[in-house]
Amino acid sequence: MKLLHLDSSILGDHSVSRALSKAAVERITADNPAIEVTYHDLVAEPIAHLTGRYLAGQSDDVQHDQALQEDLALGGKVLEAFLAADIVVIGVALYNFSISSQLKSWVDRICVVGKTFRYTEAGPEGLAGDKRVILTIARGGLYGPGTPSQPFEHAETYLRSVLAFIGVTNPEVIVAEGLALGAEPREAATKAALETVATLKAA
Repeated sequence: MKLLHLDSSILGDHSVSRALSKAAVERITADNPAIEVTYHDLVAEPIAHLTGRYLAGQSDDVQHDQALQEDLALGGKVLEAFLAADIVVIGVALYNFSISSQLKSWVDRICVVGKTFRYTEAGPEGLAGDKRVILTIARGGLYGPGTPSQPFEHAETYLRSVLAFIGVTNPEVIVAEGLALGAEPREAATKAALETVATLKAA
C-alpha cells in the first residue's frame, strides 16, 4: 500500500495544517509500518505553474527544448505519484479565501484527461475514485456552516469539487479554524482537530 503526503502551508513549523497532516499520516500508518510513504513539501519543492507550452508539449509534433522536457518530466512524475497512491493526505492552508498557489499547481498537474478523468457522452467521468483522500485544513477565521464568512470559503469547497470531478466523492475532511483569533482559540481548535485525527481509520 502506498500513501502520498502533501503539505502546502508557507508557515513551516508554525503551520497547523502541517501538524494535522503529519498526525494523520502517523495515525494511518501506526498499525501498518509497511505502508510506503512518499512526502512532497509543495513549498520547499514547488511545482511550476501550468503553461500553454506544457499543454502543447504533450503533443508528439511539438519540438521539446530542455526546459520543456524537464517540465513535462516533472508533470509526469507528479501525476504518477498520485496515480500510484492508495491514500493521499493533503495539508491545506486557507489563503485569501482559497488554497495556496503551490497546491493549485499540483492540482493542475493531476487533472489530466485520460488519466484522472475522461469525457463521455453522458458527461465527464472521474477515474481516480479508488483512492482514500484526507484533507487537513487550517483556517485563520471562522468559515463553517452558518457563519457570515461561509460564502468566502473557497479552499475546502474547491478541493471537494476537483476531487469529485476526478472521482473522489467522499474525502475525509478535518478542519481547524479560528486560528487567528487568539492563543486560546488557536489552541482549542488545534486540540479538537487532533482529536478528530485520532479517530481516523487506520489503513
